[in-house]
Amino acid sequence: MKVFVVAEIGSNWEGDVKKAECIIKECKKAGADAVKFQMWRAVDLYKKSHLNWKEIIKSELTFEKVKQIKKIADKNHIEFFCSVFYPESVDFLEGLGVKKYKIASRTCLQKDPYSSETLKRLSLTKKSILISMGMGGNKIMVRRIFKKNKPVFCYCISEYPLEFKKIKWNEAIKYDGFSDHTEGIVAPILYSILKKQKKTKSVYIEKHVKLKNSRGPDASTSIDTGVLHEMISFIRTIEK
Repeated sequence: MKVFVVAEIGSNWEGDVKKAECIIKECKKAGADAVKFQMWRAVDLYKKSHLNWKEIIKSELTFEKVKQIKKIADKNHIEFFCSVFYPESVDFLEGLGVKKYKIASRTCLQKDPYSSETLKRLSLTKKSILISMGMGGNKIMVRRIFKKNKPVFCYCISEYPLEFKKIKWNEAIKYDGFSDHTEGIVAPILYSILKKQKKTKSVYIEKHVKLKNSRGPDASTSIDTGVLHEMISFIRTIEK
């Protein structure tokens, strides 16, 4: 069994490319297979009257910043990809040569502006698509859209933090991967064990990751890179 570990950076880079570089380097040291960021436009998802508008706009991943961050990831020999929320972001990332994409569960519901257009544009890439189903959504419809891609469905519950007892393990192990929002690392380790017992060949695990001094909106539900290293060490042992 091979576990592909994705370090979900989210907003923990706090809009600072230098912080992004630090966290990418630490994730590489920890043994992660990839780092994932989020490409959305603040005006599409939030009102300017939002109490945290300044913080939100600062965390927006612009084309120029994503270009810099992709170069940093390449230099450190760790895969870089993104959750995408609008079709132009797919066009730009295609130009940078990313290998895969992620779709947030809210995009599967097609309630955000440009969700439908984003899904259609992603289908044209014919690349691997990680898909979170935390808010529900029509799995059959999503599978039909990505019939020429490699859809990877991830078990997910969209609560931050998620209580461990709410995970339905019999359901979770039916998925290709696990996007985890619990505190600590027990859940992804247990998921790895259960998938190993099922003799699964490949598994995806995604975990929100931060630096120890991170203060972003995702920080409270993220593990630091030291704990990530510990989690990955356990997972690599389970693989063997």
